[in-house]
Amino acid sequence: MSDNQNLLAEQRRALILDEVRRRGGVRVNELTRRLNVSDMTVRRDLDALARQGVVEKVHGGAVPVAEARTHEPGFEAKSALEPGAKEDIARVAAAMVAPGSAIALSGGTTTYAVARWLLDVPDLTVVTNSVRVADVFHSAPAPEPGGGPRPGAATVVLTGGVRTPSDALVGPVADRAIGMLHFDVLFLGVHGVSVEAGLSTPNLAEAETNRRLIRSARRVVVVADHTKWGKVALSSFARLEEVDTLVTDAGVSEGVRAAMAEHLPGLVVAGREAGAAGPGDERQRDGA
Repeated sequence: MSDNQNLLAEQRRALILDEVRRRGGVRVNELTRRLNVSDMTVRRDLDALARQGVVEKVHGGAVPVAEARTHEPGFEAKSALEPGAKEDIARVAAAMVAPGSAIALSGGTTTYAVARWLLDVPDLTVVTNSVRVADVFHSAPAPEPGGGPRPGAATVVLTGGVRTPSDALVGPVADRAIGMLHFDVLFLGVHGVSVEAGLSTPNLAEAETNRRLIRSARRVVVVADHTKWGKVALSSFARLEEVDTLVTDAGVSEGVRAAMAEHLPGLVVAGREAGAAGPGDERQRDGA
């Protein structure tokens, strides 16, 4: 961990969270020495991480939250986690999309952010099993009050299916619809990413729907912020080697980047400060 006292709060908290997960817990006095900040600053950081639900405060420090592998947070709860990181990821991911492409967006708050960045890309065909993602395109404002569709507005195909707590549509109806389609690139949100378990989700039906999405895509781009690394949910649905590119944020540690780079064909770290480029930052940036 760095001794740079000028670290931004978000960077500092990412370092703390990485340390908590790596060691199974941290003490306040250790963090003040390693980060070269005050006791009060560390406690505020731990309070913020506890509010996000990623650590549990204990006397003198913090430990990881023991999350059930079957727990699936709702869309609103997930939206409140790492909003800045998701915007960084979404901006970079959307830049991979060429006008006129056929793309797919899975359910999730990060893919929802990607959808907002895609509104100005003309002539897209968008396949999605996310009610929220479809609404981004359907609710996009017309050029003039009372006007018709925007020139080049996306054609959206929303699968049917059973709605999950995160507003994704899954199950046999969604699977059948997806199985009949083919798209250039899939932007896939995940609950957890690890070397051993690959990509995972707490929802068994969503796992199968995600497998169908992957099989129908020419290229698979996973969009996942740094808090997803090391999480393992109930059902794995893909190995890391099945992913073409993973787009994550600058909160991911160098050790995690190295581990991901060994198993992923492409790794992009979004939101890094100018001049801070490092190994694995942009190993693959070819357009979709």
